[in-house]
Amino acid sequence: MEQQEFTIEGRNAVLEAFRAGRPIDRLYILDGCKDGPILSIKREAAKQGAQIKYVPKERLDQMSETGHHQGVIASVAAYRYTELDEILERAKAKDEAPFLLLLDGIEDPHNLGAIIRTANLVGAHGVVIPKNRAVGLTATVAKASAGALNYTPVAKVTNLGQTIEELKKEGLWFVCADMNGTPMYELDLKGPIGLVIGAEGSGVSRLVREKCDMSAQIPMRGDIDSLNASVAAGVLAYEIVRQRML
Repeated sequence: MEQQEFTIEGRNAVLEAFRAGRPIDRLYILDGCKDGPILSIKREAAKQGAQIKYVPKERLDQMSETGHHQGVIASVAAYRYTELDEILERAKAKDEAPFLLLLDGIEDPHNLGAIIRTANLVGAHGVVIPKNRAVGLTATVAKASAGALNYTPVAKVTNLGQTIEELKKEGLWFVCADMNGTPMYELDLKGPIGLVIGAEGSGVSRLVREKCDMSAQIPMRGDIDSLNASVAAGVLAYEIVRQRML
């Protein structure tokens, strides 16, 4: 499953990578470039749902390893993404109630890797991340996961709120981390469940939070009022494990 993270440069190379179905996380295009080959690349990117960033020539020059980027560089995922259905089938094959972690805009690769590691240790069946405004499966994420990425599938979706609605039809309930929520020990977190963790600093977005059935507060007794996203994920995930063991 593991692949080495790398970039692809040049118009023909990037276009062929898209047409070959390579898992491209981000596409960097020279700001203002709108010629025919670039438009073709953008169409292919839209089909795959790759995130496009328009950057100045100086940025592309810095990123380029060959010096011949031709105004476009693609960042290829270090690992293959999994379909959401595969994660649900994984739970079914184990005869277990589905347990998923959904991440709303995690941008720090070390946090993502740590959460994937926690997901594996708590027996979660998979992790779900959004395509935009979030880090993908880079080599740094793989390293931070301490090998867990080889065993824990990660699905990438276009719209996290819509994905929650789809998973509700499969019988899942959703709880999100929220400083203003109900203390986690007072919630019933057993059964098929999706745990939603928000971005560093901003937390779970309003639109995603409104899709959730419950919001969970982690009791805190210190002088600061927030936890690192990966730590919060670990605390709440293990409360779900604790309740499943009762």
